[in-house]
Amino acid sequence: MSGFSLVLRGGLVADGTGAPLVPADVAVSRGRVTVLPPGTFPHDAGPFTELIDVSGLVVAPGFIDAHTHSDTASIDAAEGLLDEAQVYASVLQGVTTEIAGNCGHSAFPGRYAGFDALGRAHSVVGRANHLASLVGHGTLRAAVVGEEARAARAAEIAWMAEALDEALTAGAVGFSTGLIYTPGSYADTAEITALAAVAARHGKPYVTHLRDEMSGVEGALEEAVAIARDSGAALHVSHHKTAGKYAWGRTEVTLARLAALRESGMDVTCDVYPYTAGSTALAAMLPPWAHDGGKDQLLKRLRDPAQRDSLRKAIAEGVPGWENTVGNGGWDRIAVAGAPHHPTYQGHTIAELAAAAGTDALDLVADLLLGEDGDVTIISHSMREDDVQRVLTAPFTMIGSDGVPTPGLPHPRWAGTFTRVLGHYTRDLNLLPLPEAIRKMTTAPATRFNLPHRGTLRTGAHADITVFDPAHVADRATFAEPRRTPEGVHLVIVDGTIVVRDGALTGARPGQVLRC
Repeated sequence: MSGFSLVLRGGLVADGTGAPLVPADVAVSRGRVTVLPPGTFPHDAGPFTELIDVSGLVVAPGFIDAHTHSDTASIDAAEGLLDEAQVYASVLQGVTTEIAGNCGHSAFPGRYAGFDALGRAHSVVGRANHLASLVGHGTLRAAVVGEEARAARAAEIAWMAEALDEALTAGAVGFSTGLIYTPGSYADTAEITALAAVAARHGKPYVTHLRDEMSGVEGALEEAVAIARDSGAALHVSHHKTAGKYAWGRTEVTLARLAALRESGMDVTCDVYPYTAGSTALAAMLPPWAHDGGKDQLLKRLRDPAQRDSLRKAIAEGVPGWENTVGNGGWDRIAVAGAPHHPTYQGHTIAELAAAAGTDALDLVADLLLGEDGDVTIISHSMREDDVQRVLTAPFTMIGSDGVPTPGLPHPRWAGTFTRVLGHYTRDLNLLPLPEAIRKMTTAPATRFNLPHRGTLRTGAHADITVFDPAHVADRATFAEPRRTPEGVHLVIVDGTIVVRDGALTGARPGQVLRC
């Protein structure tokens, strides 16, 4: 009797470190891995062991998505608020752990009182894969300061620091900001530095969506560097890009800067998704002053013709310190992704919709936001392929989907990021060696977010495993059909339990909320 519940026989094993793949058998017992010489179990592993032949396939550590917005997706699906196809798009491409709480937004404090409350909610409905979470600065600020466009008082910063300390002690994996989004964008550098210092005391990273990823990207990066240096926290730059026509090509500058910082001894990393389009809220296309006071005040301003004229002027002329996505590109690069009450708008650009309606683009946007109670998601076609490839190949970059599970026609990155990197960029374009691509999906994020014994296939590691066919793995999700499942992912194993077999869900839910 072997004592193993599962043996994967005959595959090529990637240990997650970037080392060459080697023939080996991988056995599982009580949620842990044992790596064995090939052929250890040629025919039979005992009556209580499932023996699976994975000849010709790669056996890798389960992928870790370094950047998601899936904080409550499983819960929302259980409550009928979200299609289950959206929830499981991640695990179907081999992701065994999702890092949520990004861009300054976490599910606590707010919807849930704290990190532990979020964990309990997930345990009630069950998860196919694991979830870890950052603490969002914007969420903290909304809970303590509110939605007003003002500086936080010293006492309020102290309250935010206390709440952050409590969440990090409970097991959150770091502190995140989204400095293009209100109310986080109302904070100055000193406020962020004071809070990042709390993360530093816990040995956890400061994770930031920069204040500007477009024409002001270099200055925004320097702000992040200053915050990390002055606070003592490690720095992680979310979905690094230089977007908009005025910033195209500037990854040559930003990546060189990050490399130099690493050479000087600074702990700095970034993540990237393999697409030239991003996705966010339509309301984020409006200047920060429009959001002062929160959503109700935004909608009130959108009803006022004079305020609409002011918004038009702000987009045309810019506002100091504001990224201004539309001013850096145009409404012809902004497509509606999710608008439940206007489904015919989905998949069309704002410019197309405005032309068809015979109206001004800003008026169409205002009316759409009013009709959707402010909740509209968009796709922003704002990047250039050479910049994406440059970031992908940087040795300090890891893979993060920035996936947002929402209704409508969401960005295909939630269903396609990892298989797109493995298929299109690694196999087809030969942009990355396969072991290095796998390292960016496994050991790199596990190290960044301090997830011990995950992201690697070594004896004693947690049995989170993805088995795929390197010759056929491919993404199939598109902007028109964003939920299409990938090809070539044969098995996904979470804590020793098979959750995906031959590309289909098994129904098992062994996932948990991880505490760091």
